[in-house]
Amino acid sequence: MKICLAGAGAFGIKHIEALAKIDGVEVTSLVGRTREATEEVAKRFGIGHVATDLSESLARSDVDAVILATPTQMHASQAIACLAAGKHVQVEIPLADSLKDAESVHAAQQASGRVAMVGHTRRFNPSHQWVRRKVKAGEFLIHQMDVQTYFFRRTNINALGQPRSWTDHLLWHHAAHTVDLFAWQTGGEIVTAHAVQGPIHPALGIAMDMSIQLKASTGAICTLSLSFNNDGPLGTFFRYIGDTGTYIARYDDLIDGKDNRIDVSKVDVSMNGIELQDREFVAAIREGREPNASVAQVLPCYRTLDRLERQLASQP
Repeated sequence: MKICLAGAGAFGIKHIEALAKIDGVEVTSLVGRTREATEEVAKRFGIGHVATDLSESLARSDVDAVILATPTQMHASQAIACLAAGKHVQVEIPLADSLKDAESVHAAQQASGRVAMVGHTRRFNPSHQWVRRKVKAGEFLIHQMDVQTYFFRRTNINALGQPRSWTDHLLWHHAAHTVDLFAWQTGGEIVTAHAVQGPIHPALGIAMDMSIQLKASTGAICTLSLSFNNDGPLGTFFRYIGDTGTYIARYDDLIDGKDNRIDVSKVDVSMNGIELQDREFVAAIREGREPNASVAQVLPCYRTLDRLERQLASQP
């Protein structure tokens, strides 16, 4: 399978490294914002074709599928372009930064019949997979999820500490991980959603602090705290509180409520959530099936985000 990777930044490199571990997969084209920097990444990983325009790669016969690790604001239009060109597509989270655009991608996927998947990585992290198996087996009922998503980004930088050409968003990007995971893990629909946010940053134009409360149709509740003002520790911490235990997940690691480490190394073929996400994308294409985290499956998440955004817009 020949794949185009659009986005040669921090997350694009994670995908290139992950795809290298999947048999029968080759990244044949790399698209980036500037040619010099993109060529440097392509040379490092032995990628033969470089472009600064996605349409150039979509016209190539040696591209079967595309992974988009581009700025959020480009996701929807680029995903639709990929599908219109007959390519399968995986869009890094978030699918879009508006419900209208998310629904447009879904419509394009339905019309094309191609695989369209979103990078909701928490569905693939072994830590969260382990909890889900407990839930599915009837061994653990989630009463509450308490989640902290904390970064220190008072200037516009990426995960590598480099200047970013676009602005990240607590609601449409980082909250999307938890909103989707909460519904997926509880097996219910989100029936209640509330949000408040702190002051808008004068230069970035976004809220730097946010608090979200959710309730699922199962009765479970979720409290999510997000900040770009937090000066460490950084990342996202998920606390699952249930009837038979408490579990705390941080990316691919898991401990119980008494700080005992849980071995999740046998949950899947890798401990790398990005690799597992990419393996699902490739497998769904090869098997002609809907992937986990398909556009259709994650669309309810974006409906909730839209609901929260409208709430926030109406607040003083």
